[in-house]
Amino acid sequence: MSRSLMTALAITAGALVASGSASAQESAEAVCDRGEFCLWGGVDYTGPAKRLDLESANPGECIPLPGGLVARSFVNRLTRDASVFQGETCSTEAEFTTYPGKGTYVPDAPFVVRAIQVWER
Repeated sequence: MSRSLMTALAITAGALVASGSASAQESAEAVCDRGEFCLWGGVDYTGPAKRLDLESANPGECIPLPGGLVARSFVNRLTRDASVFQGETCSTEAEFTTYPGKGTYVPDAPFVVRAIQVWER
């Protein structure tokens, strides 16, 4: 296979992947409104969504995901930063990461998420 053909195939494959993630982000945006933190059990925002806002997610509190939900993708459209935790008690002994508010999209979380914590301003 010629080098130019390989380059063309790589560019085409990259464009397909990029359009797939843009489509997934658009579907997540349609479900998750501004001012919400949304979580899905599947990667690429698949499965039923669980939506939280500042009425249901008090800043500073550890919020275990209801019903034993284990999230594999999420969106932070809150106006505040939020941390996601592998453990349902928000323990820093397991994996955790903080994501900025106002539009952070994570289609494939680096670990399963079992709790979140919204930060004060």
